[in-house]
Amino acid sequence: MASTRARIALDAMGGDDAPAAIVAGAILAQTELADVDVILVGDPDRIQACLDRHPNAPKIEVVPAEGTIEMHEEPLGALRRKPKASINVSMQLVKDGKADAVVSAGHSGAAMAAALLRLGRLRGIDRPAIAAVFPTNRADKSVLILDVGANVDCRPKYLEQFAVMGSIYSQYVLGVESPKVGLLNIGEEESKGNAVALEAHEILQQNPHINFVGNAEGRDVLSGNFDTIVCDGFVGNILLKFAEAVGNIVVQMLKEELPRGLNGKVGTALLKPNLKRLKKRIDAAEHGGGLLLGVEGVCIISHGSSDAFSIANAIRSAKSAVDKNIIAQIQSSTRDTAPRKETTVAGD
Repeated sequence: MASTRARIALDAMGGDDAPAAIVAGAILAQTELADVDVILVGDPDRIQACLDRHPNAPKIEVVPAEGTIEMHEEPLGALRRKPKASINVSMQLVKDGKADAVVSAGHSGAAMAAALLRLGRLRGIDRPAIAAVFPTNRADKSVLILDVGANVDCRPKYLEQFAVMGSIYSQYVLGVESPKVGLLNIGEEESKGNAVALEAHEILQQNPHINFVGNAEGRDVLSGNFDTIVCDGFVGNILLKFAEAVGNIVVQMLKEELPRGLNGKVGTALLKPNLKRLKKRIDAAEHGGGLLLGVEGVCIISHGSSDAFSIANAIRSAKSAVDKNIIAQIQSSTRDTAPRKETTVAGD
């Protein structure tokens, strides 16, 4: 599918180091991606002050907004109290067709709520999910995990919908011809797991639209044997944060251990290209954030600590999803799916 010019609305006020890091990321993306127009949404004076620090930066459009959703605020209430907050304005740009995607490193709950309120769910999808790309032990392959934070509790049919959406994303965006789908569980046998996992396994086996290959244990997540793995957002978020921490620790340990002694310093110099490739494979910033699948618009939710490099990669990911027309691909696969009757699970 050919690349088209895309307009990306960037919540300039969301993130630990906003707007400075966000503006720097916008400039980096605008410089590197010839067919992307970034729209910075937020306080015009603060944004302009950051732009002034980059005198050679390309011209970037600024759309005014008033305020932001703070991390301590309850999302729905705050969104209603602050209709002109940067995340609300960003989502409205997509709703009005003035932008093709939204990227935000702000309050993730507010970003999800704003997407649901302003854009709405795709038909046939009960719950949107955040999808994150993880590295595997194979250099040429990654694995998509969803949900990693949108839904702490899931019914089996939600996991089925995640599997369909994740499979489509893996196919059209990550380029996997027939994505192998797994269900994160405590054992590979289909008899393992709690009530939700047992029913989900049966449902996934029966779905003709996905290539379900069985349960995936924790040790299988990075094995390269699966292309998409589904789980509830509670487990997925823990997995995401743990993987990020392990990646950081591995890089730090290598930095500390390799230079020890003269031979170590020589070895470090020789291995520098390899270390750069290793960091690229395990660094979460390489992907910039997770795509919120299941809403009527492309929305990338980035980590609050995102730097300019991470923001630029989030914009790149948004552009890729727009190019592949991922929303239409998901909708075409879920439009005619009949509602599934499911067993009542304790706690629902």
